[in-house]
Amino acid sequence: MIVVSNKKPSQFAGDILVYLVRQSEKKRPPVCSDKLVQERIDHAFELGDCRGKKEECLLIYPQRVFDGVRAKRLLIVGLGKDELNRELFRRAGGVIAQKALALKAEKLFLVVPEELSFPVGEMAECLSEGLILGSYQFKKYKKEEEEEEGKSIEIKRIGLYVSDVSLVHARKGVKRGLAAGNAGMVVRDMANEPGNVWTPQAFADYGEKIAREGELAYRVMESDEMRQLKMGGILGVSQGSALPPKLVVLEYRTGKSVPTLLLVGKGLTFDSGGLSLKPGENMGDMKYDMCGGAAVMAAMQAIAEEKPGRVDVVALVPAAENMPSATALKPGDIIRQYGGKTVEVLNTDAEGRLILADALAYGVEHYKPDAVVDVATLTGAVIIGLGHHRTGLLANNDELAANVLAAGEKAGEPLWRLPLAEEYKEQLKSKIADLKNIGGKAGGTITAAAFLQEFVGNTPWAHLDIAGTAWDYTEKSYIPKGPSGIAARTLIELVRSWR
Repeated sequence: MIVVSNKKPSQFAGDILVYLVRQSEKKRPPVCSDKLVQERIDHAFELGDCRGKKEECLLIYPQRVFDGVRAKRLLIVGLGKDELNRELFRRAGGVIAQKALALKAEKLFLVVPEELSFPVGEMAECLSEGLILGSYQFKKYKKEEEEEEGKSIEIKRIGLYVSDVSLVHARKGVKRGLAAGNAGMVVRDMANEPGNVWTPQAFADYGEKIAREGELAYRVMESDEMRQLKMGGILGVSQGSALPPKLVVLEYRTGKSVPTLLLVGKGLTFDSGGLSLKPGENMGDMKYDMCGGAAVMAAMQAIAEEKPGRVDVVALVPAAENMPSATALKPGDIIRQYGGKTVEVLNTDAEGRLILADALAYGVEHYKPDAVVDVATLTGAVIIGLGHHRTGLLANNDELAANVLAAGEKAGEPLWRLPLAEEYKEQLKSKIADLKNIGGKAGGTITAAAFLQEFVGNTPWAHLDIAGTAWDYTEKSYIPKGPSGIAARTLIELVRSWR
């Protein structure tokens, strides 16, 4: 879909030719590398129509006889005047994609602004991410209009123009951008599927698919094996559902003596709350409760493609439904998690931590990882604390936390670290079991993480609570309404930068 080219922009005869320009510090028009395009910008600037402000667009329909431009349309997109950064180009890519979709354009050609003091490879990478993510559409269940009017058009081909000396760097950047962007799209696709389609079995089937295509080791743990291992969390949460749970395991191995990173993603394919039933309003959004598992699986797909050499990666996705029925867990029931700890289940809607606890305890004991990262839509409390703009991060290790924060910043998925201390564990004490599964309203995000911490021992561990960012995320040009695809790109970046 996206290719790097040294073909001259003047030779492009497709739908939209795109230039990126900076806003000048003084009251001067934005500067463009093409003289003929600069003339059009100067004229628009005089009319007050082109300042080069961030995400500002100027659309021009060239007169082919005079302009020396063969493209059907010329699009000027502003980058503003703030310091250049990766997110700026990602958002510019999203703006271009949205404009192209609105114009039903199929072929684009984007001139990478090499004159700017920013690495060409990173510009190409982030523009590609923004273009891919900004062009996302989920129309699987919509009947296509028979007539041309109103019929959706997909962007079929995007060219990025760079000079000969920048071809290698730009191609590497585009490859990275496509891998990360496609991972975000995969998460969105999974999340957009309804709960009657994206089931625990669907997670197992998709895991098998990416293992086969990416040469990963793969297995699925079924209910019988879970019972033998006494995984009371996964079994307890799923016992009210007609659909059996799955624990999907994927392994990427370098064949070298390198550290092992364990990724664990919550795969609750629908969460009714169980007998602690959620309100009916917005319950349909609870099909998104599997976004952590989707992020981990999409990241593994990209890792299999990129084949990093400095770290082995193991992924566990506990997948289940939380449904009310005559066989469902009841408030007050006691379950035994993998490893033997007992939990008094006071609220069946605090179920994510129960399935994650089994997966974390099993993964730490069986794979002996050097570090663990889990991703989960775990608590509504994180939305109260951080809104829909940052993912909550809690960790027992400062170095791992710093690495995850840096990966999120680089991926354009910012996180905020919350405290995790012994005093929060006091809220989880039960009179009749080792733990309670809730610690009250105060510090709900932290006590949920404190619960999970009980199952990782001394292994460096970080927990990402994406309940506020998995959907209804900060509005951006490359983030649609609905599921955002959050965390997959952060995990990919964490693996890329592993030392």
